[in-house]
Amino acid sequence: MKNLFRDIPPSGVEEFSETLAQSGEARVERIVSRGHRAPAAGWFDQDRHEWVALLQGAAQLQFEDGSELRLGPGDWLEIPAHCRHRVAWTDPDRETVWLAVHYR
Repeated sequence: MKNLFRDIPPSGVEEFSETLAQSGEARVERIVSRGHRAPAAGWFDQDRHEWVALLQGAAQLQFEDGSELRLGPGDWLEIPAHCRHRVAWTDPDRETVWLAVHYR
């Protein structure tokens, strides 16, 4: 039996990401952040839609239009393809665990 909160690698410099399932046009991944954020000049501009849920921890997303969104456990949102965004902040004191589904 697999568990989203187990087998998380020790804290490192890089954010941890792993593909949990993939089929055709969809990919499910688990992401673990520990105080990670996107570079100030960097934006995600993905060619797929992304449904993302924050399972543990806390984070703040920033969008190119200037809006920001704070997420806590249980919060989820859908980010349309090519909606430029970045992770502005994640909790530096605990693991932030995300579940993301990328699809066309």
